[in-house]
Amino acid sequence: MSDTATIPVTVLTGYLGAGKTTLLNRILTENHGKKFAVVINEFGELGVDNDLVIDADEEVFEMNNGCICCTVRGDLVRILGGLMRRRDRFDGIIVETTGLANPAPVAQTFFMDEDVKRATRLDAIVTVVDAKNLLARLEDSSEAEEQIAFADLIVLNKMDLVSEAEAAEVERRIRAINPYAELQRATKSAVPVESVIGREAFSLERILEREPDFLTSDEHEHNEDVMSMSFEVSKPIDPEKFNTWIGNLLQSKGQDLLRTKGILAYQGEERRFAFQAVHMIADGDFVGAWKEGEPRKSKIVFIGRNLNRPQLRRGFEGCVAE
Repeated sequence: MSDTATIPVTVLTGYLGAGKTTLLNRILTENHGKKFAVVINEFGELGVDNDLVIDADEEVFEMNNGCICCTVRGDLVRILGGLMRRRDRFDGIIVETTGLANPAPVAQTFFMDEDVKRATRLDAIVTVVDAKNLLARLEDSSEAEEQIAFADLIVLNKMDLVSEAEAAEVERRIRAINPYAELQRATKSAVPVESVIGREAFSLERILEREPDFLTSDEHEHNEDVMSMSFEVSKPIDPEKFNTWIGNLLQSKGQDLLRTKGILAYQGEERRFAFQAVHMIADGDFVGAWKEGEPRKSKIVFIGRNLNRPQLRRGFEGCVAE
């Protein structure tokens, strides 16, 4: 199925009070001519977020008790299935996760369920961050850190409450966790809707078109809990070796690996292979031919906890074809 036939899905996440609902209301009420179906993953028995969302002519669905991964996935698959039957009534889907949630189970749904994969595509994970309180949150909440680690786009909100020096320190901490996400500053979640929706930011192919050196940054800091590291090899990759290695790695280290992304040059293959994983759930596909004269290098990025750089490097280099 072509991308034009699939519905783009934006996952909106961020810690409690960061400004997610404000951003959602902005998306729903701005004059952009698009219609969205909204799925709210509410934490607790009684849903209140639904009442906070401005009464736009969008359809709003609730998933209660969104704290349990498998419940979230089951509910989400069911709701998305219902939405597919009314496919012609909206241009995109927005899933807002609870502020206490790690966005992984929601993201994984788009890898795991075949019907969902056929009908939708994950457009971007957008994380709203409270610039005033983030540093405190990073001290007391692993979820705040994970929401940043998973993000394709980070909206640094409440900029009116911090000085430039404070903002720079917050950005430094964000970059130490996730150097690859795009960062946008905002006050009252005021960012252009088109900068959040329809980004195709989850598509490695698109990211590499925009930022060719996206996967080559080898910077990382050890003083944070979550770190990122990337590796590159210039010889072709043996697909069987890679699948065996990455499969074992994700099984054994999947809980620590928040996001994994790679563009691979398989031996004897003219097309680039894009690989990505959320924890231990992986997905991949060919994404078009290598450009003429372009160096066929394979690159992989890991964002997670307790990463062993020499071990990961040796493992990836061991996937080179004989």
